[in-house]
Amino acid sequence: MQDEEVSGAEWLPFGRVTSPTLRAKLGNAALDGRPEPVNASALIFNGAGRYLLHLRDHKPGVIWESGAFALLGGGRTHGDRSLESTLLRELSEEVPGLRLENLEPYAVEQATSVDGLSVPMQVFAARWRGNADRLALHEGVLLRWFAPDDLDRLRLSPATRDLIRRHAAANPPDNKQAAAPAVWDGGSRTVLNGIGVHLHLEDSAGRVLLGLRHPNSKYAGDTWHYLAGRCEQESALACLVREAREEAGLVIDPMDVELAHVVHVVDTAGALPLMQLVFKARRWEGVPKVLEPDKCLTWKWWPRYELPDRIVPYTRTAITAITEGRPYSQLGW
Repeated sequence: MQDEEVSGAEWLPFGRVTSPTLRAKLGNAALDGRPEPVNASALIFNGAGRYLLHLRDHKPGVIWESGAFALLGGGRTHGDRSLESTLLRELSEEVPGLRLENLEPYAVEQATSVDGLSVPMQVFAARWRGNADRLALHEGVLLRWFAPDDLDRLRLSPATRDLIRRHAAANPPDNKQAAAPAVWDGGSRTVLNGIGVHLHLEDSAGRVLLGLRHPNSKYAGDTWHYLAGRCEQESALACLVREAREEAGLVIDPMDVELAHVVHVVDTAGALPLMQLVFKARRWEGVPKVLEPDKCLTWKWWPRYELPDRIVPYTRTAITAITEGRPYSQLGW
């Protein structure tokens, strides 16, 4: 769903509808006399009886279903070939790491826009078995899995609640699938691994750069960690260079980077396995700055043998292994 305020833009039905052209299009009807959907949403389920819901930003009068749980999705633009294209574009913008299985049309529902207009919405159903906490969410507050019995405790539109329960009644949990790994390719049942990149920097005194993560961080709050990030549609080196620039203002030439260590991590039983790549930069430009204060409170150089007590376990493991010249380690297996 769109989280931006609409100011004259077309085909964004759940924002503030100010465009006369858009109002006219909302009144267009298909050959059967019913309005055509101009919005696409994803009813995402994991096969184990749970549904993925998106907590939207609290912006009353600007965002549809402000501050409530809703389905992921958004409004069609003129560049979208179809409503399926609309949905895939919206997902790539909102949750770039989300990869759905068996996406197919499920229902057309009526929703009410901020301005009180009745808007037809194409709902697609799709399966995903991943860990919602591992996704990089670019819009909204959070993503969580919920069982149908949990829905009455949530701020959720009655239409969305009924839609989920209707789907759940027709699609009972598959216990075999529920026991499968969090993410797999569906054919060979090979488990897919998340990829993270980490920057190992040492100053002239041999101290390692670490950042203190914000207490409200979804992962390792109030804990020291490498400068790190999750790969999007990019190579690991490109991700490392981008994260260093965005998080700390450091400019790194990929030619000055080498792979120093790999940690294969499973944080909790049944969680998505993570292949954590630790790269060492021989040279860089700039002084570490806090550019994303919602993620990192400060940067500090730490002696390798005097690391802080509150440090991400695999970060400590990697620093020790790099000091000892070991290329690989694993945790949680």
